[in-house]
Amino acid sequence: MDNAAGFLPIIAALPFLGALFPGLMIQAGRNTCAAFTAAPTILALILLLLCAPAVMRGEVLTFGIEWLPSLGLNVNFMLDGLGLLFAGMILGIGLLIILYARFYLSREDPMGQFYTYLLLFQGAMVGIVLSDNILLLLIFWELTSLSSFLLIGYWKHLPEGRQGARMALTVTGLGGLAMIAGMLILGNIAGSYDLSVILTQKDAIQASPMYLPALILILLGCFTKSAQFPFHFWLPHAMAAPTPVSAYLHSATMVKAGLFLMARMWPVLAGTPEWFWIVSSTGLITMVMAAKIALFKDDLKALLAFSTVSHLGLITMLLGLGTKAAAVVAVFHIINHATFKAALFMTAGIVDHEAHTRDIKRLGGLRHLMPITFTIATIAALSMAGIPPFNGFLSKEMMLAEVAETHWIGPHWMMGALATLGALFSVAYSFRYIAHVFLGPKRDDYPAKPHDPGFGMWAAPAFLTLLVILIGIMPMTFAGDLVRVAAHAVTQSDPYVKIYHIHGLVPAFWMSVIAVVGGAILLRLHTPLMAMWNATPRPEAKVMFDAVTRAATALSTALTDGVHNGALTRNGAIFAVTVIGAGVLGYMGGGMAAPTREMLPVTLVPAIGWLLLVLATICLVAFHRNRFLALVLMGIVGLIVSMGFVYFSAPDLALTQISVEVVTIILLLLALNFLPRETPAESSVARRMRDAGIAAVGGIAVAGLTYAILLRDFASESISVFHLANSYKGGGGTNVVNVILVDFRGFDTYGEIIVLGIAALVIYALTETVLKGPGGRWLSQWKADRYPEAGDRHPLMMVVATRVMMPIALMVGAYIFLRGHNQPGGGFIAGLIVAIAFLMQYMASGFAWAEARQRVTYHATIGVGVLIASVTGIGAWLAGRPFLTSDYGYLHFPPIEEFEWATAMAFDTGVFLTVVGAVMLALNSLSSMARRSGETVNVAPMDINPALSTAPGEKEA
Repeated sequence: MDNAAGFLPIIAALPFLGALFPGLMIQAGRNTCAAFTAAPTILALILLLLCAPAVMRGEVLTFGIEWLPSLGLNVNFMLDGLGLLFAGMILGIGLLIILYARFYLSREDPMGQFYTYLLLFQGAMVGIVLSDNILLLLIFWELTSLSSFLLIGYWKHLPEGRQGARMALTVTGLGGLAMIAGMLILGNIAGSYDLSVILTQKDAIQASPMYLPALILILLGCFTKSAQFPFHFWLPHAMAAPTPVSAYLHSATMVKAGLFLMARMWPVLAGTPEWFWIVSSTGLITMVMAAKIALFKDDLKALLAFSTVSHLGLITMLLGLGTKAAAVVAVFHIINHATFKAALFMTAGIVDHEAHTRDIKRLGGLRHLMPITFTIATIAALSMAGIPPFNGFLSKEMMLAEVAETHWIGPHWMMGALATLGALFSVAYSFRYIAHVFLGPKRDDYPAKPHDPGFGMWAAPAFLTLLVILIGIMPMTFAGDLVRVAAHAVTQSDPYVKIYHIHGLVPAFWMSVIAVVGGAILLRLHTPLMAMWNATPRPEAKVMFDAVTRAATALSTALTDGVHNGALTRNGAIFAVTVIGAGVLGYMGGGMAAPTREMLPVTLVPAIGWLLLVLATICLVAFHRNRFLALVLMGIVGLIVSMGFVYFSAPDLALTQISVEVVTIILLLLALNFLPRETPAESSVARRMRDAGIAAVGGIAVAGLTYAILLRDFASESISVFHLANSYKGGGGTNVVNVILVDFRGFDTYGEIIVLGIAALVIYALTETVLKGPGGRWLSQWKADRYPEAGDRHPLMMVVATRVMMPIALMVGAYIFLRGHNQPGGGFIAGLIVAIAFLMQYMASGFAWAEARQRVTYHATIGVGVLIASVTGIGAWLAGRPFLTSDYGYLHFPPIEEFEWATAMAFDTGVFLTVVGAVMLALNSLSSMARRSGETVNVAPMDINPALSTAPGEKEA
């Protein structure tokens, strides 16, 4: 790996890191905000330039980090000529846009927010062009859609801005989904998801029967992103964004992402009839159609938007021809289009900024008032028209030369004629941009008096215009080498690159003459042609899009309302039937091997346990409306399951199950206090019979599947063999279950305690919200539907017993915790045991009594537990090992014998504290509701610590 290759992930990451600063730096002023936005872009550009010499020598820089190699998802980056070209455009023009936006945006616009969105988009685009893994590329691809949505909708107060953002996200997002499928197919054919590998599998890919589906799906993503017909309509509506967005996204970056991907995949997808017909036809149609529409647009940005669509179609057509020479021209025109179109968008923004209008009918004569802007716009527009000696002329001539020799449909000259027609329209709208905006007499009815802006606003387009001139006059000096290395990356060969001005009296010359003369004539006839255009009925893409959107919304609403009507029974029934159906299809489509094991003999004890479990379950179903009885039956089921774990020699699972059952039953008993004694019957008999039938079929299916699995051996060795072999020497513990929880699968346990803590915090937040709102007033007047009470809510014997058992229970919890690494136990079980001990104090002596003696907040207990677990995991990183990898050793303190000390104990401590905190916070939340409901109980008659006793006559909740 070249040393410069190490810069690639930094280049990709810098814009994302830089996005953290604009929102903060705007407090220090607009200049500071712009400077901190430009800094990461400049640094990334410098690093790219450091990589450039190696790429210009023909090297391909690669950098890779294995992330999920089993899934083919690696963080791989690659920089070749094509990536260098696009990354240079993204960062270089991005830097100019940052400067331009600093002076374009008004003080009312949140500049920090704008620059944050801009850098997020820049990072996504850089990620696309540097990715060497198609899965990574897809992530960046979708990020461009999301970040462009934010940029297009930046002016949230404009309805057209919001709609344009939604339209862009919808179209490009759907295309991105199609492209994901195509890329996955392509990676499956090539046997790898790395682009550097895929690009070497041309024969295998094109010979595959899945080539055409993959091609169509990938092209859908490219066409939607690059606004090709029939997906062209979103780009003009995105012009509601601020002009810096239009100049960046819609001329130099986002819309060229589709072109980049077509160029990137050119070596393996091009060269087939399918590629030629789909890509070249789409590009040619888009080129001609959009150019014609652009001629009749009165909004400056709309004219430039459709001209952008047309030129994107031109490049798409060239890539579709499938020849190396056409690929060279496509690469060259990508450079030229980025320079003159970004400059034109900026000049349109300057006109709008100074004259307060973009309506061409209200402009004219600006050359007298805005000479600098006029000069910049004229040069860029002449380049767009293909007038010498500017760079657009060179690539236009080369394009006409290629299509003149290509047979498409009909006569041999058909493609050349249509391309000439598109060039003719291009000349016409370019001339119109100059003539109708800047030429003619000055007017006295401008919305505002136009004048040239300050240097900060015209510096960026002026620089781009300088490139237009330099590339046009000395193309081989200023663009030849870059075109060569980029075309080499596209064609995977050494293409012939010779850019010159005089082609001789060849067909391309006469085609160009026709385009220029015809464009001038069209401009002369623009007024009558405009009247004909306005009088001609034509379909409006926006109307069709809105109609499709409304229809899709209505269909999805009807489907959603029909399925998700608020009835849990319907949702459960649909889910169960779907799962059962999928299982039946899987069973019918696959073969089942013969049993390889004998069924174990059924003895009396497990048979009795099984019968009790079935009986308790049946009773639970039958009497579920009685909530208290249902809870008792649930406890019986949990107890029998615990006994089953004991029978199968799984003491850890048995301890966990029975501890969870006790905690759950106690908490649910408290929750039942706020519910009616019986659940009302809301379902009809027919529906209950339907649900019973579905449940019976599902249960029989699961039982059959379990039975079939237990009678057969696995094709591969179970992972339990690895756990048994490595539990002690790898994790330092003989209790395999505990070592799995705190080491082998410690990350799972880490996630579980976080979820447990979040659940407790959510319960707390919900109860606090209820108590502070109308629910709190309702609870204060509510009387529970209670069972008959004995009168003594805190019996003396129970109070004494729990006080005596408290230290014993804590000692048992400590014992279970300390022995967990080598014997049944651990932090989770110990936490539950300690929580049960605390719960018993609440039940025996009352909530107020127990809380008066509470010394630690349960929120803090959860936080400290998660923090300890996190620090333990990070400690493994510091030792150069994976997160949460445990270590152990042996310590000897005379006269104490040698004993083992493992880092897993610290992680188990975090688990212990989180479990205790979560259970007690949930109890505390429910008890708060109980106290608000007006329940009062007498203080327990005995208190171990008189100093903390409740005063006589004081009431407790």
